[in-house]
Amino acid sequence: MSLRSLVRRALLVAGAALAAGPVLAQTPIKFQLDWRFEGPAALFLASQAKGYYKAAGLDVTIDAGNGSGGTVTRVASGTYDMGFADLAALMEFHANNPDAPNKPVAVLMVYNNTPAAVVALKKSGIKTPADLNGKKLGAPGFDAGRKAFPIFARANNISGVQWTSMDPPLRETMLVRGDIEAITGFGFTSILNLEARGVKAEDIVVLPYPAHGVKLYGNVIIATPKLIKENPAAIKAFISAFLKGAKEVMANPDPTIEYVKARDGIINVELEKRRLRMAIDAVVASPDARAEGFGVVNGGRLALMASQVSDAFATKTRIDPTAVWTDAFIPGKAELNILPPARK
Repeated sequence: MSLRSLVRRALLVAGAALAAGPVLAQTPIKFQLDWRFEGPAALFLASQAKGYYKAAGLDVTIDAGNGSGGTVTRVASGTYDMGFADLAALMEFHANNPDAPNKPVAVLMVYNNTPAAVVALKKSGIKTPADLNGKKLGAPGFDAGRKAFPIFARANNISGVQWTSMDPPLRETMLVRGDIEAITGFGFTSILNLEARGVKAEDIVVLPYPAHGVKLYGNVIIATPKLIKENPAAIKAFISAFLKGAKEVMANPDPTIEYVKARDGIINVELEKRRLRMAIDAVVASPDARAEGFGVVNGGRLALMASQVSDAFATKTRIDPTAVWTDAFIPGKAELNILPPARK
């Protein structure tokens, strides 16, 4: 039975109960983020702080992560029921573990565009992708931007790049010291990290992947096949509650950083306000998200990404886009209408 047929059958079983209202008397859901408790985590923490998950009949616990690959693996193992992870990392897991019994599935698009970018300092002379030819780049080996760099390089005719690996905390430090000439990373993270190391904003060059021919999707909400089969109503309830909180976060981001601070008391509140606003503008409420609609995917774009990731990541098997994504839990357009008005 196909994934879509399995989900539809499960949803039919749960349909009558859903129509009657909240029926999931505090169903426990363990959810893991892709990274630490930083600004963008407010998109998920708001619904917890405001009681929206609880009102939907869910007892949701949200934990920090240490990278999308780890989140995908932990959801696959059943340690977590749901998570937030880069779609490319999910695709890679599927293709490299074809016989895994519990491959997670994406159920809602959140980052319509990848946050990946090449970041350099103006003093390097790097202004355009063409300037990266033959340069020394650095990033952790698992970095999403580094793993997808072959796609960026192909789109921009870049060759001869030399890579240096390091732990995440050293990435921007090595760039400032001049050990490397450019880095890959999430744009809204590297910019702020560089400023924290004394670099002025006007001295930073950012080459976002989406602005240079790489239309990869970014982070998605994922769920275990077990939850999809046994309790699809819980997934629908989670998504509805998440959408309610995320809409409020995007309408007025700054106050919601208090939800993040409640989970990590040592964050720099002003910095995380900026990070959240940057993430919303760059990848959540991006022009592509406004064109396609929040939460959904374009089939052609998804298929192209699957092919590109298969090649760039040199996966064991080709990625089947229909296996990594299901639209069975996507609510109606009215409920998905959560993006703030476009800035004029």
